[in-house]
Amino acid sequence: MSLINRQLRLKTRPEGLVSRDDFELVEQAVPELEDGEVLVRVLYLSMDPTNRVWMRDIPQYLPPVAIGEVMRALGLGRVVASRSAHYAEGDLVQGVTGWQDYLVLHEDARGYVRLPADPGIPLPTLLGAAGMSGVTAYYGLTDIAPVQAGETLVVSAAAGSVGSIAGQIGRIMGARVVGIAGGADKCRHLVDHLGFDAAVDYKSADFKQQLKAVTPDGVHVNFENVGGEVMRAVLSRMVIGGRVALCGMISGYNSAERPGDDFSPVIMKRLSVRGFLVLDYTRTREAVGAITGWIREGKLKTEETVAEGLENAPVVLNRLFDGSHRGKLVLRVDGQA
Repeated sequence: MSLINRQLRLKTRPEGLVSRDDFELVEQAVPELEDGEVLVRVLYLSMDPTNRVWMRDIPQYLPPVAIGEVMRALGLGRVVASRSAHYAEGDLVQGVTGWQDYLVLHEDARGYVRLPADPGIPLPTLLGAAGMSGVTAYYGLTDIAPVQAGETLVVSAAAGSVGSIAGQIGRIMGARVVGIAGGADKCRHLVDHLGFDAAVDYKSADFKQQLKAVTPDGVHVNFENVGGEVMRAVLSRMVIGGRVALCGMISGYNSAERPGDDFSPVIMKRLSVRGFLVLDYTRTREAVGAITGWIREGKLKTEETVAEGLENAPVVLNRLFDGSHRGKLVLRVDGQA
């Protein structure tokens, strides 16, 4: 009996939040493997803000997903059949899987990482703290805007997949860490569970006053994930010569227009601002090694929100923007994973 592959293909470019109607669910038989190919069963999909960017027909670091194409996404899968000497059945594979059940992968394909059948940590964590989210946080604070002991680090979207790890790495490095998140519950979680020194609710009417109160000596490093009003508030608190790791600007990803930001503080305070992409870093082994070591030592806590069902991917993606998740948002494709 042949295997059936379900694929979610982009049908229309979303305006605002993503809808199931923006995608077509297509079912087709999995093709027979040729020499050098492996069949990967997709287990988990990484739900990332960049998925929303890829749906837009705008200049970006990768070509937009074309109408009719399988939606691009990072994922984790297991080899279920192999005609390659480089992959064995049972191996885990991490890379661009797309929103689908199965992926036929050639052994020479670049950008894929083969993992042992038993990695020793939960599989969703491989897409979060020990995956691209953790690698992003690590290099943002060790290479892009290195944070030093005794400095004040502010992290926006601090309860999310990258921000929660960045804040903990800052604490490990000896910085005083302030997180910005939406809602009192998330702010308490940052302080009580993740060890942040302080947290500020950007939804509060007195957000700017709160931020000023918890950064009496100013902000030395800003790990920016949000942009917009939140970023402007943090820039106003930066010390002269401060550093900004510009990781994301999620506040504008659902908007048809790009928000205009006032960068006058960059001039007045002689700030160093560097945008970066995790794709720039090929030495992921260093970052993952450090992070998994901290996890095993109990210095870094991980958290994933796991949703279910490939068909739900469009709706689940919206949880990145409505605040109804904590930590890394992951979609389980294979219910038995």
